[in-house]
Amino acid sequence: MKLMTAIIRPFKLDEVREALSEIGVSGITVTEVKGFGRQKGHTELYRGAEYAVDFLPKLKIECAVPESQVEAALEALVKAARTGKIGDGKVFVQSLERTVRIRTGELDDDAL
Repeated sequence: MKLMTAIIRPFKLDEVREALSEIGVSGITVTEVKGFGRQKGHTELYRGAEYAVDFLPKLKIECAVPESQVEAALEALVKAARTGKIGDGKVFVQSLERTVRIRTGELDDDAL
């Protein structure tokens, strides 16, 4: 099993959720986060004053995926989240040692 963590633009959430659902990823967790990478923020005008926005709003999506679905899930997520502009985000894939469904006690792939 793998844990996929993606940082994406907020307006891409529905497209990413639909793309993952189509390939059989049954659940995701979404968190509102702020950060920056190469984009390094931007400047905005408010009431005539210019100020720097260093941390940009993003969404962090986490989902556990069986080994057999990792490549398909990664491809679907990247395709759905891409705009082609700087600031599209990143995806991190990590190994999961153990998963337990609390309600039933099911383990690993059965718990997904």
